[in-house]
Amino acid sequence: MHFPALKKLPPQARIALGLTVLFAPMAGLAMESPHVNRGARPAVQTLLNKLDEAPPQPVRMETVWKGADVDGDGAPDFANPTGAAPREHDDFGDGAFGARRDGGSRKHEGVDYVAVAGQAAKAPMSGYVTKIGYAYADAPDLRFVEITNPALGYVARAFYVDPDVEVGQTIRLGQVIGHVASLQKHYPGITDHVHLEVIKPGGRRINAAALIQPKLVAAA
Repeated sequence: MHFPALKKLPPQARIALGLTVLFAPMAGLAMESPHVNRGARPAVQTLLNKLDEAPPQPVRMETVWKGADVDGDGAPDFANPTGAAPREHDDFGDGAFGARRDGGSRKHEGVDYVAVAGQAAKAPMSGYVTKIGYAYADAPDLRFVEITNPALGYVARAFYVDPDVEVGQTIRLGQVIGHVASLQKHYPGITDHVHLEVIKPGGRRINAAALIQPKLVAAA
């Protein structure tokens, strides 16, 4: 079919008219069937719905140990020497402060913090090393480290520690002071631990667990 009148139009007009003729049927089809070319939308919406319905991921929690601030300066003054909980009941009793010993004739004067033999033992308090002694007269392999803090007036003793420090040395809170000794030679089957004693000004032993509290926080 020939249209002589088209030849009289300038080239730009003829191109525009040609495009109109080409796309007009497609536009009409889109208006008659608005769902055409929208097939991806239901799939996207389904995915979004599934994301909305997905259960939230559980938050992993971990225990940290918070030391008491006895001097009120906003910083902790005590720390857990092993990073683990106090020893629970085993064949040799339990590690709580005041637990029965020797059939009830005496009470436990410290708190036993669970450890693995050989792990680092950390300073429960800052201060100076004032003594390195023996836990028992007949057990030269079981020693303790005594730390005194003159500013606080407190003394802390960490037992069953092979010391890496010396008397007179300045110690900061949480510093490695030695490594945990095995107790299996003397108490077969006992849970290895660090026995921590805290002594207030005046000489009275107090419950270290009251000064070092567990706290649950979201793991990093």
